[in-house]
Amino acid sequence: MVSSYASPAAGLPSQMALHTGRATFNEAYAFLPRGVMRDIVTSSLPHWRQTRLWVIARPMSGFSETFSQYIVEVEPGGGSERPETNPEAEGVLFVVAGEMTLTLEGNTHHLSEGGYAFLPPGSRWSLVNKSTAPVRFHWIRKRYETVEGIATPEAFVTNEREVPIRWMPDTRETWGTTRFVEPDDVRHDMHVNIVTLQPGAVIPFEETHVMEHGLYVLEGKAVYRLNRDWVEVEPGDFMWLRAFCPQACYAGPERFRYLLYKDVNRHMKLPF
Repeated sequence: MVSSYASPAAGLPSQMALHTGRATFNEAYAFLPRGVMRDIVTSSLPHWRQTRLWVIARPMSGFSETFSQYIVEVEPGGGSERPETNPEAEGVLFVVAGEMTLTLEGNTHHLSEGGYAFLPPGSRWSLVNKSTAPVRFHWIRKRYETVEGIATPEAFVTNEREVPIRWMPDTRETWGTTRFVEPDDVRHDMHVNIVTLQPGAVIPFEETHVMEHGLYVLEGKAVYRLNRDWVEVEPGDFMWLRAFCPQACYAGPERFRYLLYKDVNRHMKLPF
């Protein structure tokens, strides 16, 4: 499956492969290199046909608690008329390989690579692969946090090619974000964006903040600071960060891009 975005290698490694991978799980972050996303760790979902998925993040008490993230692979003819079983869950779909047909609130959309859909809680949607090749997409889910007097955001479908990169100030257009919703739109309690760093660009300080993160490397190579460690990353790697995990980045010799989840725009939950 040829794509401009990375997706799991699948299959199984050779019996002669060495156990010297980069997978890490500690108190501050989990790092899943692309080599661990193999056939043996896939799962299935209720009401989905000819579909498998890699679960790369899930809520875990004491770690990262706000979201789940799947990489879903649907074979030709596969899909679902009942994809989401939790009426309180919102979602984002981002296509990394292949094509699919999404029916959302009665409207039909054709999504190919770079396709992006926001699914509010309680959405009526279905998905089918009408093509002759598998489709792969990220599905990020979060329990939507309603706020009295704040409307639930509406569904929308776009493609990253239709959304401009917003460059950070004073970076000479070397570090920027493709933002699919406005940062100050408080109807949204999560952002799923794409971060781009041009060759040699940096995130020049150790970001340390309350937002949880899922970072999936779509293309390029970099060295990423995760808590106390500098970790070399490549296309298909996934970084899963707790709140307040320090992070920074040096991009490599080619353009470096990743899909980024973070929770935003809500009060912190207080214990009772």
